[in-house]
Amino acid sequence: MRICSLLPSATEVIALLGLSDELVGISHECDYPPSVRSVPIMVEPVIPPHGLASTDIDQQVRQLAASGKQLYRLKDNLLRQARPDLVLSQNLCHVCAVTPDQLHDALSSLPHQPTVLTLNPSTVQDVIHDVVRIGDAAGRSAEGHRLAAQLHHRLEAVHTRIQGISHRPRVACIEWLSPLYAAGHWVPEMVQYAGGQDVLAQPGTPSRVVTWDEVFAAAPDVLVVMPCGFSVERTQTELFHLMQHTFLVDASSYFSRPGPRLIDGIELLAAILHPSNYDHIHESMACRLGPQPIH
Repeated sequence: MRICSLLPSATEVIALLGLSDELVGISHECDYPPSVRSVPIMVEPVIPPHGLASTDIDQQVRQLAASGKQLYRLKDNLLRQARPDLVLSQNLCHVCAVTPDQLHDALSSLPHQPTVLTLNPSTVQDVIHDVVRIGDAAGRSAEGHRLAAQLHHRLEAVHTRIQGISHRPRVACIEWLSPLYAAGHWVPEMVQYAGGQDVLAQPGTPSRVVTWDEVFAAAPDVLVVMPCGFSVERTQTELFHLMQHTFLVDASSYFSRPGPRLIDGIELLAAILHPSNYDHIHESMACRLGPQPIH
């Protein structure tokens, strides 16, 4: 069978089912396992995948969406050459992958119409069930059911390990940094499985925009930052960029007490906001959250 997977998660399932050699097309984000990276890429993003901060990516996505333009280019010529029998796609997030309408238009021109399996999971159980669906569609039903059983077994093993632990830490999961998004869909359920309680979202609900005030008011014990599509290194870079605008100040001396030193506090703020007009700020008064000193 000739399989075209336009979804990284589906590509991973295909590989686990022993079907890597039958892949004839993948998306630009299909990078695991490494063995699939030599497969022709059928999709490329309109927005550069690297070098942009969260705010810039969000702005460009909104601009393209407002103008009715696509976020991804589907390489129709390569798709025709691939002659897929099965195409795996999704209808969960149109920001993350080619839309079903865009894919339909491209496939309608093919002389041989492939089977299209569209995935739309919202929970962990949906994701495991999709493993079975992919196995059935790819002619590996037994392998799909076996893989799903293995995943269920691993969930049970986690449950066994934590069932005697009474403390359930309060967890906040951040899916995007600017604007700030609380992770939804299957992430809150993952927190529950792991022995925590998600304080910003319920299982199966969409991700949503939140404010830092909401995050702080939720009083999480653990804050997990997981920008969609970002590696740890890229997330660190993004956080480092944000930290350049975060300062720690001596509040008890210059901000909390309504006395003469409030003027000192105003001078301190002015030095922070307009550093080129002021001398170096002593570290006892304020410091930047990050390795660079304030000048």
